[in-house]
Amino acid sequence: MRTRTKAVMAAGCSLLVLTGCGAADMTKQTSPFANAQGARTVTLSVQSWVGAQANVAVAQYLLEHELGYRVDTVQVDEVPAWDALSQGRVDAILEDWGHPEQEQRYVADKKTIARGGGLGVTGHIGWFVPTYFAKAHPDVTNWKNLNKYADQLRTPESGGKGQLLDGSPSYVTNDKALVQNLDLDYQVVFAGSEAAQITQIRQFAKERKPFLTYWYAPQWLFRKVPMTEVKLPPYKEGCDADPEKVACAYPHTPLQKYLNAKFARSGGRAAAFLKNFEWTTEDQNQVSLLIADQKMTPEEAAKKWVDGHESVWRKWLS
Repeated sequence: MRTRTKAVMAAGCSLLVLTGCGAADMTKQTSPFANAQGARTVTLSVQSWVGAQANVAVAQYLLEHELGYRVDTVQVDEVPAWDALSQGRVDAILEDWGHPEQEQRYVADKKTIARGGGLGVTGHIGWFVPTYFAKAHPDVTNWKNLNKYADQLRTPESGGKGQLLDGSPSYVTNDKALVQNLDLDYQVVFAGSEAAQITQIRQFAKERKPFLTYWYAPQWLFRKVPMTEVKLPPYKEGCDADPEKVACAYPHTPLQKYLNAKFARSGGRAAAFLKNFEWTTEDQNQVSLLIADQKMTPEEAAKKWVDGHESVWRKWLS
């Protein structure tokens, strides 16, 4: 999510996903129980997109109701979350979209963070137009034809150019470099958060207006506003190594979990559970939809999913 820190969201603000957020103040939000020896408390990082919130909601519900832990959650942006995890301020990140520099620093070199395994969900960032516009103008789905439609995609915020709508600058995004390196007559405009971006997309769709947006899967909004991906130059390994020279599509990224290294070794059943936690895109979207569209609380949404999927989560407890 939805810039790659070497070059994502991810992609919902702890329990404030629908109102957006800024960077977290870790000095005020850190749990005093994180990484405490023998404590029956787990502290989970919550990133600012609803898919990440869905992961945490279900993990928290099961840790509390099945394993007897108290769970604290900390709102924190993607890169600061790695620092917090390394220092033991939080015990786990349940959805990372790929931060190789942080992985090298903390997992390989310092060994203060341990891999927690795959989430079971593959993430993909891309550029999308509403399907109603793609059907009317099929060639818009090739990046080479985007300048042809720049005038139709202008907004007051885009300064006379076409608008490419992004979410938060803290997300994994190569869009400014892509616009420049592909010589596109577009301006990247940040909505500020996933929630604000969703509001704009839904308003455009309500009015049947064309739009071009950075977006990502998995994401529940595709069910409400069908969108079609614009094909960018194909992704090849290493094509995004230099953030300023990126001229290729985003990769498909198997989303990963990470645990504080001490917690991974001594966190008992909680650590084992989080390592086992693995579900599907459909599972995540179900919970996300309940939270973001049906306005359930995260706990209510988690309970509804848990009640209907015991065969999935029971094996996470073993």
